[in-house]
Amino acid sequence: MSEHLDALRANVAGTRAAAPELAAYLDKVRTHAYKVTDADVEQLKAAGFSEDEIFEQTVAAAISEGLRRLDAAAAVVG
Repeated sequence: MSEHLDALRANVAGTRAAAPELAAYLDKVRTHAYKVTDADVEQLKAAGFSEDEIFEQTVAAAISEGLRRLDAAAAVVG
């Protein structure tokens, strides 16, 4: 299983840095993903971001946060 986690970490590390204008949205993804709405995505598209870029940054942020939480849990348990 660790090879799969390593692959996820590598994919996230290889993701292009997010534009500063995405910071608030990506923070929302990390902290309150259930609150992300179509309107959030439409606002980013209206600001000139492509669906692919929004998707890539969303997935990278979600995976990164999931791995951070997994590592924190492992530190407590281990």
